[in-house]
Amino acid sequence: MADQQKTKKPSGLWQLIKDQLESQGFDPESMCCTPEGAAPLKVVCVPSSLWASVEEMGRAARDQVVMVRVDAETARTLDAWVETGAVKSRSEAAALFIREGLKVRSRELQDLEDALTDVELAKTKLREKASQVLGTDEGEG
Repeated sequence: MADQQKTKKPSGLWQLIKDQLESQGFDPESMCCTPEGAAPLKVVCVPSSLWASVEEMGRAARDQVVMVRVDAETARTLDAWVETGAVKSRSEAAALFIREGLKVRSRELQDLEDALTDVELAKTKLREKASQVLGTDEGEG
């Protein structure tokens, strides 16, 4: 029975993804392994249309300013997006692609946030222990 499960063909969404990858010349089965020393491969499914993200961004307040320096090629790409009329400015195009990039890396970012929470808890515990050792109240010093 276990052998049957290993050789069982993919179904549903994975089958669609597998078919699309194969139609583009990629072998999903060979993508699971990476050469020694290479970064692991990550397959991410992204909707083909950005329109929902553009509309969502248009409804959200963009009141936080982030200064970013980009290379000439990236600036040309952002300008091209402005020229299409899909976005109003380089800033809006950059915000769109930052948002999309963060979605793609959401799992890794969540892992980092969890690690930061662990660090903050450890710092709190350290301060409490130091306060006990020094014989001071936490509000002092």
